[in-house]
Amino acid sequence: MATDPITVSIRREVDPAHIAEATAWVQTGVNLANKYPGFLGSGWVRAGERSQVWHMLYRFASEETLDAWERSAERSWWLSMGEGFVRSERSRRRTGIEGWFDEPATGSVPVADAAGSGPGDVDLPPAPPRWKQAVTIWLGFFPVNLLFAYLVAPVPGWGDLPIWLRALATTLVLTPIMTYWVLPLVTRTLRRWLAPAR
Repeated sequence: MATDPITVSIRREVDPAHIAEATAWVQTGVNLANKYPGFLGSGWVRAGERSQVWHMLYRFASEETLDAWERSAERSWWLSMGEGFVRSERSRRRTGIEGWFDEPATGSVPVADAAGSGPGDVDLPPAPPRWKQAVTIWLGFFPVNLLFAYLVAPVPGWGDLPIWLRALATTLVLTPIMTYWVLPLVTRTLRRWLAPAR
């Protein structure tokens, strides 16, 4: 049975004396994953020029294809190559749009010691319930869609277009507006409701 695409978010702290090696190491991991079926892309950044913190996202088409990569001999070999300079790592998986609802990452994160003991992995707050996500999306989408409908109604011939073409035009215009402006604004506004203090 097909599943939704799944995104993995990883935060690593790297020994600052090994930045060049870490850069090559991370790129090698991307190149290896890129050869696996279901790989949909990845990206990685450092938090700043002098930062020891690295962030990476990668995405696979399904849980099955991600598991195949994560259980692979190539990935095990690659991870072993980073043991000398990766001080801590934490990761989480997200399907669908839960990432829009994540709490912003602030504050400090405990780092495991060289032996790998300690609190290096931190439990992050869970995404809000799906019903709250649905309400949030609707609160953003309804007014934007309504405004768009009013704006295009007077356009000559708009009502004569086939419904599939009007839906295509509407989603092409509104998807980036929702993704880059409306949903970030709505989730910031509703932050306390989406993630009440525990």
